[in-house]
Amino acid sequence: MKAILIDAGNTRFKWGVVEDGDFTDTGHVSQASIREHGLGVLTAHLPRHVDAVMASNVAGATFQTRLTGLIGAHCDVEPRFAKSESQGFGVINAYKAPRNMGVDRWVAMVGARAEFGKACLVVDAGTAVTIDALDDDGRHVGGQILPGVELMAKALASETSDIPMTDPSEPGEFEGLKLFAADTAHAVASGSESAVTGAVERAYRVLRSSAKDAELILTGGDASRILGALDEPAEHRPNLVLSGLWRMLENEAS
Repeated sequence: MKAILIDAGNTRFKWGVVEDGDFTDTGHVSQASIREHGLGVLTAHLPRHVDAVMASNVAGATFQTRLTGLIGAHCDVEPRFAKSESQGFGVINAYKAPRNMGVDRWVAMVGARAEFGKACLVVDAGTAVTIDALDDDGRHVGGQILPGVELMAKALASETSDIPMTDPSEPGEFEGLKLFAADTAHAVASGSESAVTGAVERAYRVLRSSAKDAELILTGGDASRILGALDEPAEHRPNLVLSGLWRMLENEAS
């Protein structure tokens, strides 16, 4: 089977091409670029002849409709869109109303469960940061959502008069005593990064109190930055959502 896998997020549109179980190509484009140039910016990157297209979309219903039309015209295939479920693919959802969970969180947990098969903390660090805990039996314990590093900085800049908007920090910029910044812009960047890493580390400690062998897994556009600031060992899986989509397609085909 040859398939296109799509992770349509609020900030980035990411795709992967899988053939016979192996990723042959991956890429991404910003949603800002799509808004400026249209969905046509994607067609140069996507193959025409595929057996299936599977997508995770949190970019809204209008975007989904436009994407369906684009894929249909380009690939002559109607894309399937993943939905959060009460259980499936080895994962049991803690949400009483599963469709209220962002589908990217569900698909990321499916990917993590398929690869690791044990307790894990799944962290998707993007515009927002989502933290989801799975126990050894694949049961979703629950999760947390907090603003991402850039969103925190934007909130401070927009809601105060004297704090400027700051550029994102480089991975490892605030190691050691550099955590304590000597100017406002760097203080915001350091504080925002510390807020995210502190939340992740606390969640991981709590999960490990009941599942000592739990894995910490990071994905999302800010994963590299957060990875470098963590005191805990973590696995970086930049294509975790795409991997989860592939597991879903495999399951349907078997």
